Amino acid sequence: MPAFLTGLIASLLLILNTLIWAPLLIGLALLKLLLPIPVVRTTLSWLVDGCASRWIACNSGWMKLTQAMDWQIERPDKLTPQGWYFVVSNHQSWVDILVLQHCLNGHIPLLKFFLKQELIWVPIMGIAWWALDFPFMKRYSKAYLARHPEKRGQDLNTTRKSCEKFQRKPTSVMNFLEGTRFNQEKHALQRPSYRHLLQPRAGGMAFAMSVMGDNFHSLVDVTIHYPDGVPTFWSFLSGKMRRCQVLIQQKDIPAELSQGDYQNDIDFRNRFQQWVHELWLDKDDTLERLSRSASTSQAE
Repeated sequence: MPAFLTGLIASLLLILNTLIWAPLLIGLALLKLLLPIPVVRTTLSWLVDGCASRWIACNSGWMKLTQAMDWQIERPDKLTPQGWYFVVSNHQSWVDILVLQHCLNGHIPLLKFFLKQELIWVPIMGIAWWALDFPFMKRYSKAYLARHPEKRGQDLNTTRKSCEKFQRKPTSVMNFLEGTRFNQEKHALQRPSYRHLLQPRAGGMAFAMSVMGDNFHSLVDVTIHYPDGVPTFWSFLSGKMRRCQVLIQQKDIPAELSQGDYQNDIDFRNRFQQWVHELWLDKDDTLERLSRSASTSQAE
């Protein structure tokens, strides 16, 4: 089938899938907003997550129909939808989102992203994120806290309160530590200590840990590699992405790093950054190994 036709069919199936599930999700979100009864909201939260999970499953379905994809996925057997996980991954393309959802849906709870509190006012999407229990965070800058010292600690308390529901409901919090998609220009500008990665930003992860560290069972460390080159979203839809390698590792979170004051405790900040640096060194070595393996198979 011509690539353009494959892309057109895949796009239509993605749109159709979204049109089927989005109205139901938004309807449940409105019910959740209008019925502030804890037991009702808890039930609706499960239903909303179910809609999102089925949307992802249907995406996996049309991907199988339209993509001649060789998925190479290594995934631990001990992952469970009843667990609490902090998920990190390298980031190269918008396709990463679909890859992560395809590989993790049904194996761990629905991926949730920490969002800035202001994003709750985004039309339609704000209420959808709220209904999906995406944790909204409120963070004050050092400059603001210098002017308003009485606000110190209130940002953590606000976010911690928004995460109280996760003590009762299994949760996976997702974070792209690089903060942006990798490309060679950004890599050359940063000149980081890694061959295939940008510098990780540990602050957001440390903030999430300080809010929810006692809840997380483990770290889920995902490494995504595209042996034939990083795809654009359209090239993916068009079936030009032939192979995808995904290594999923389950790692312990050091107990001494699950709680701490990253902003004000210099010793804790250094230890947390060193831990993240070591995670990133391991990931960089994995990507180097996968890249060499891909180059060898292409040469053969």
